Amino acid sequence: MLKLIGLVGTNSKRSTNRQLLQYMQKHFADKAAIELVEIKDIPLFNKPADKKLPTIVMEIAEKIKAADGVIIGTPEYDHSIPASLMSALAWLSYGIYPMINKPVMITGASYGTLGSSRAQLQLRQILDAPELKASVMPGSEFLLSHSLQAFDKEGNLIDLDTIQKLDALFNDFRLFVKITEKLSSAQELLHKEAENFDWENL
Repeated sequence: MLKLIGLVGTNSKRSTNRQLLQYMQKHFADKAAIELVEIKDIPLFNKPADKKLPTIVMEIAEKIKAADGVIIGTPEYDHSIPASLMSALAWLSYGIYPMINKPVMITGASYGTLGSSRAQLQLRQILDAPELKASVMPGSEFLLSHSLQAFDKEGNLIDLDTIQKLDALFNDFRLFVKITEKLSSAQELLHKEAENFDWENL
């Protein structure tokens, strides 16, 4: 069974993105073990003088390394990802490289009609940065619009078409994880490139 990390891409206490990942954790329990990981306790990124990373960052990095893939749930604030998620990704690419070649599925929920589409596009670009270089599943947007009305009292998605789309995308992601494993011959090279990359000396 696949071991996946569900990264809650917000520091909000109440979030339909967290709720969506919790639903996926339960709904796909027979297909994958999904562990939800919070970023809300990660401090704002600030390059440490001693280059020592916070303990919570190292713990999350180890979980990502050990996982077969990552699902990121992102809200959209002002057409972009939350500052807390940007900060978390900055930590996860500062001298450590748990995301390199890691299969990633992006999901997003919003109160309105767009379902975090712009934030998802921005997140794809960020995950392609030299120090991250994640393998984001192509052609796969799961956009949950009107998310406040999307769940019942038990936290289950209500709309059948939405459930069927999520099922199809998740099945594709499971296949994408297996394909990515077989395309890992460049992983060591990507690690070396990331280690040697230095924005300050460009």
